[in-house]
Amino acid sequence: MRDLTSDTITEAVISTMRDTKDSRLAEILGSLVRHLHSFVRDVELTEDEWARGVDFLTRTGHMCTPTRQEFILLSDVLGVTMLVDALSNQRPAEATQNSVLGPFFREDRPQYGDAADISGDLPGTPLFFEGRVVNSEGAPVSGAAVDVWHSDAEGHYDVDVPGRVDPAMRALFRTDETGRFSFRSIRPSSYPIPGDGPVGELMSATGRSLMRPAHVHLLIEAPGFQRVTTMLFPSDDPYLDADPVFGVKESLVQSYSTYAADAGPCRGLTDVPYTLLHHTFVLEPLPAE
Repeated sequence: MRDLTSDTITEAVISTMRDTKDSRLAEILGSLVRHLHSFVRDVELTEDEWARGVDFLTRTGHMCTPTRQEFILLSDVLGVTMLVDALSNQRPAEATQNSVLGPFFREDRPQYGDAADISGDLPGTPLFFEGRVVNSEGAPVSGAAVDVWHSDAEGHYDVDVPGRVDPAMRALFRTDETGRFSFRSIRPSSYPIPGDGPVGELMSATGRSLMRPAHVHLLIEAPGFQRVTTMLFPSDDPYLDADPVFGVKESLVQSYSTYAADAGPCRGLTDVPYTLLHHTFVLEPLPAE
């Protein structure tokens, strides 16, 4: 353990962990040390750059609060969150694909009946959503729990709307015997991820946009099926190909069809132009034990 060099220090560090009782922890830490040391050698990291990196991580930690997780945001913009999701949720092409949960899901959301208005009377283009949940054979999944949440027309979630106390644009629904659920809200807008912290500095330094494309979040759970955490993006959003958290998948890009008030399937339900969004969600069964 003395007179270690740049060639011998890696294995020396790993050897200090040989008594780790948890074999999976030992595997992860060993790989982490090897890759981290390889990175330092590869870029020939200087002391000044090392200090700046430590400062960046320290400030990232200082930005974390009960309502904001800057480290998760860092994971998002580096593609780690989506990589973990991709490795953990490998599904056949016909199944609904996962995407990131995001920071705005809340357990304390109201449960509504079918076709409820969840807009909270916030202004925006009316959105009529019609969904159906089925299994891989196309049979309806009844009684599935469907969580929905999204931003308003200005890109704010209810927790960020000034003066807003009651939940809005979020709800829990249950599918009926045909696997269907529906609700009314307002059309969401694209919005920037937080740019006032270390992650914002990183995005600026690398010339990346903070803007996420608009989307509706859905989390679907049903007994006997794998949980789906996903989003639906409008096909005309200008930020689809530059999502800073890499959450867009082609199968999740949908037509947010807009109609005049007196036209389309929902004519007569509103006196202003509206958007109609419908989608079928396909669940995969839980793996056999």
